[in-house]
Amino acid sequence: MNTSEKQRFSKLIHDMLARLDEEKARGQEGQSVVTLDQQSVGRLSRQDALLSQSMAKATQARRDVQAMRLTQALARLETDEYGYCEDCGEEIALKRLEFDPAVTRCISCANG
Repeated sequence: MNTSEKQRFSKLIHDMLARLDEEKARGQEGQSVVTLDQQSVGRLSRQDALLSQSMAKATQARRDVQAMRLTQALARLETDEYGYCEDCGEEIALKRLEFDPAVTRCISCANG
């Protein structure tokens, strides 16, 4: 992978991390504690609120995993390990990396 490609993937990864941070900020409200006041919120409304809270937390957990994978990809970029399959050592196709810059296996190894 040449310097230009490394810079392009570094920018792509940083942009994706920034987007995840923005989504995290927007999703904070959905993860807040649901109040127990039965006077202001009916039982079904409370169940809906709990379900929404649960979904918001699950979404944030997926964002956290993606952010971790992207951070690890940045570390591989720094050590010149980025773009190579962790199983066979062959180069990962650029189109595959463009689709998911955090990918660590070539298509052959990923398929088993």
